[in-house]
Formats: sequence, C-alpha cells, structure tokens
Amino acid sequence: MPISRRAALWTLTCSAALTPWMSHAQGSYPNKPIRVIVPFAAGSTTDIIARAISDKMSQSMGQALVIDNRAGASGTIGQQAVASAAPDGYTIMVHSSSHTVSPSTFAKLPFDTLNDFAGVTTISSTPNVLVMSPSKNIKTLQELLAAARAKPGGMNFASAGQGSATHLNAEKFKLAAKIEATNIPFKGSGEAVTEVMAGRVDYYFSPIAPVIGQIRSGQLLALAVGSSKRASALPQVPTTAEAGVPGSEFNFWIGMMVPSKTPKDIVNRLNEEVIKALATPEVKERFVTLGADAWTMRPEQFDAYIRDEIKSNAVLVKAAGLSPAP
Repeated sequence: MPISRRAALWTLTCSAALTPWMSHAQGSYPNKPIRVIVPFAAGSTTDIIARAISDKMSQSMGQALVIDNRAGASGTIGQQAVASAAPDGYTIMVHSSSHTVSPSTFAKLPFDTLNDFAGVTTISSTPNVLVMSPSKNIKTLQELLAAARAKPGGMNFASAGQGSATHLNAEKFKLAAKIEATNIPFKGSGEAVTEVMAGRVDYYFSPIAPVIGQIRSGQLLALAVGSSKRASALPQVPTTAEAGVPGSEFNFWIGMMVPSKTPKDIVNRLNEEVIKALATPEVKERFVTLGADAWTMRPEQFDAYIRDEIKSNAVLVKAAGLSPAP
C-alpha cells in the first residue's frame, strides 16, 4: 500500500475513534430529549420540584426534559426503570430520601441501591411538618406526647406508604419521644391529609406543600417540623427537638441521580444545570410556596451522603422493628 494511502487510512481510523470523545468535548450533549423519571405520582412534592427544575434545565440545555411518573412500591418501580436504563445521560431520576430507605424496608430489590446509581446533586431540603386536626384539642407537641402517654398504643399516625420518608420520620419521632402509635399507610400524601383533617387519623409528618394552605386557613394545626432546623415557609413552628424531643430530627431531601457508569462529564454538566436552575427567580419563588430550601452538593459528596444514609436508615428501621416487605 502506498504511504500516502496508508497515512490517509490511519488518519480516518483515528478520526472515527476520536469522534465520541470530540462530541462530548464540543458539548453536543444533549442532542435529544431527556427522560426524567419520578418514582411518585404527579402532584407529589418530589414531582412538583422535578417539574420546576426540569422546565428551567430544558431552557438552558436546549432540549426537552420530559417527566415520566413511575409511581408504586414506595418508589422502587421508578428506581428499577432508572437502574436498567442506558448510562448515557438521557434517563435521569429525581427521587427523595426514600431512595436510601428501600434497602432496609424490602427483603429483595431488583437493583443495587448503592451501586446501580450515581448521584448528581441534592436539589432541596424539604422538612416534614407534624400536623393534626383542631378537633383533637391538642395545641402543642407536649400536649400530643401527654395524650399518647396517657393511653399507650391508643394513637395512630398517617404515612404516605410503608417505608416512605413520612413513615420513617414518624418512627424516629416515636423512638425519641418514647411513645407508642400505629402507622396507617396510605397511597400518598393527598389521602393521608384528608384522613387527618377529618380526625380519623391522629397526626401526620407531612411534606409542607400539601398542607401549607390548610395550616394557614386553620384547618390543620402545625405542631413542629421534623428537620434539624426550622422551615423557611413556617418560621414560627419549632422543630421537634426545640419542642422537647431531642434526637428526633429527620432530614427529608430530594435529589437527582443517574444510572451508574454515566460519563463523568455528563454528570458534571447535569450538576451545573441544576445549580443554575435553582438560582433563577422563578424556581426560588416556587420553592417558597413548597416550603423547600435549595440544597446542592457535588456528585462525589452526594454519593458519600447516600452511602451514609443507607447505613443510618438501616439502624433506624431495625430500631423501629419494621419487617422488610417481601
């Protein structure tokens, strides 16, 4: 083969090999719509936050971010869909702290929570608020504790499903307060709020968004927030620790993840886009109405945080005596 032809063939081969790298380097991602899997129903706090972020990211990235609600089985249906997706940046997940609970509340999962996902960033810290109906004639957290202790096992609480963040928040509160109460699981926050408002269930550690209107109208009483610091949307409401139950703090977060092995440059790009979206006036205003506080991490920090939470939630689930679902 003449040297000139051999050189030309070598050049063509190298160019072909370099094309995928060059496309990343030139910023061609994304070049088609991105699917955003939310493991909860439309209208949930996680879904609302996912939509607020996705709208802004779509504008910035020049491609549609399409919400795909995969509700059911405490979020594990959506998690499985993401774990089995191609690690190419075109399937991402917006999930909550329930992501780190499922390894302890299910005896067997069709994915590896620790190794099948890569963290992009946390998006928000969204405190749960302990609400009750005014018909219960209980106005403070200490009055709730007194009522629970006067009739051990006589109280119940709502949750948005066995093993959900709302459930674990209530279990941690129970353990710290040394009271007995029965979990009444529902399919979501909407049904749980309805039952608490009607007085058929005693209390509920609800995300703020579904109950902020009822708190302001007086249909529900907010006794405390379950987080380590007060909620910006309810600054007058104490934390459970401030109200006399130390060690009861539970951090409810929402974050973005992708399938493991997603290229690092894509993970970093998504991280940058989330941070950029959170800085927009529209998203800031939306978060105020949701009672959510923006909260971000670098991908490697989020991965470490998830590892730690899986361990701490396993301890909590065992201490609460919860039996894993089959």
